[in-house]
Amino acid sequence: MSKLFQALLSGMFFTFILDFFIILGVKLNYIDFYGVHVYYNILFADHQNFFLFLFFSIVLGYLVVYASTKTALIVIGSLFVLSFATLIPPIGKAVGEMMLMKKNITLKTDKFFYHGDLYYDGRKNVTFYDYELKKVIILDKNKIRGQY
Repeated sequence: MSKLFQALLSGMFFTFILDFFIILGVKLNYIDFYGVHVYYNILFADHQNFFLFLFFSIVLGYLVVYASTKTALIVIGSLFVLSFATLIPPIGKAVGEMMLMKKNITLKTDKFFYHGDLYYDGRKNVTFYDYELKKVIILDKNKIRGQY
């Protein structure tokens, strides 16, 4: 039983590090590129997929504790290279767009319709590029009545 617990904790440790660098690359190359005002900690906490985190924790933990050292090094090393790749600007920007951006949508408030790209859907505000205004606007989530 203690080996299972050790495997899970080891997997969580490695997965946490991988997530850190993926989110860091998104922060540096997508969030900062579009001028979205969000702290790294909030970005990291709000965009964790629990099921993916658990899956990779189990797989990596199994590899670290039960698989051969060579196999574990190859798999974990490959995943680290992939997570570090988000620090390369075009890759980090593309990953950020896949994770966070919604293109060509319409948001409705009490008075206006906004048509454009949703850059970031935060806890309280939405960062949105409006095609007609040709600029980035920040909308209060409580005032948005619908998304189309």
